[in-house]
Amino acid sequence: MSYIEVNSLKKDFVVKKKREKGKLLREKETVNALKGVSFSVEKGELVGYIGPNGAGKSTTVKILSGILTPDGGEVKVGGIVPWKERKKHVKNIGVVFGQRSQLWWDVPIIDSYNLLKDIYRIPQKDYEERLKELTEALQLEPIMRTPLRLTSLGQRMRAELCGSLLHRPELLFLDEPTIGLDAVSKLSLREFLKWENREHGTTIMLTTHDMEDIEALCSRVMVLGHGKKLFDGKLSDLLERYDTVRNVHVKFSSEYPNLKLPEGVEWQKGEDGIVLSYKPSKLPTAKLLSILQDAGNISELMLQPENTDHMIAAMYKELDL
Repeated sequence: MSYIEVNSLKKDFVVKKKREKGKLLREKETVNALKGVSFSVEKGELVGYIGPNGAGKSTTVKILSGILTPDGGEVKVGGIVPWKERKKHVKNIGVVFGQRSQLWWDVPIIDSYNLLKDIYRIPQKDYEERLKELTEALQLEPIMRTPLRLTSLGQRMRAELCGSLLHRPELLFLDEPTIGLDAVSKLSLREFLKWENREHGTTIMLTTHDMEDIEALCSRVMVLGHGKKLFDGKLSDLLERYDTVRNVHVKFSSEYPNLKLPEGVEWQKGEDGIVLSYKPSKLPTAKLLSILQDAGNISELMLQPENTDHMIAAMYKELDL
């Protein structure tokens, strides 16, 4: 049996519309957030859960963490039904919402950790060992006695992550953990998550719109759209299908090469050579390279696929998400 088992998960929300002029009551509309989603996750996996806004990602996380009760389907996490045995369940999970804080805003960070120690009933020795391990890994020592409200966004996210892991949870939910972070903070956070997963076998479920997070962390990805699971597999398999446009930067030895490009290849002259865009499905890379070689002596050539965000956007568009 898998660590997380989700079968035919359903969740609806009733939304009241704006009252129309001349009507006494507002009309209600039922939104189907989840429409029979099923998947399983093995212990120790690091899974990406992606999709456009409103796809149902956060709703899934809230059900798996016991915050929401579904309208249909079955869910078990480590053999526990989250919303039925919530006190028992939350001892085994950690949750980080990128836009919400679990630490106390006006008190020093160390005081928040001491309160969490009492809430989770962590033995003093275990708490001290784990706190030392996490503060070193996340480089939190300089800000431990600083109120959370006086820290930067990157520092706050590292502090939030530490707080969610103090009780050594078996499962960690991350909902947009790198939102708004600078490049250095993102890299630091990714390295820590890989370390935590490798050293402690923590199962991590990551929802994000930052595809670089998915590329750096997750070997498996699930795509959600309109409340349904649309894809479940390797990220490389997903991107291979939508790697539809590639760019070539080429610099010739001569200033005016005899370049004859087939229809469908777009190009523009840059400050340092020529940049071409082509579709591998219509023009094989080998054929394009042959055309470029025939045009003249090449001094520099760089071939690169379209970036991941563009490919995911193309997938959303094709699937009408």
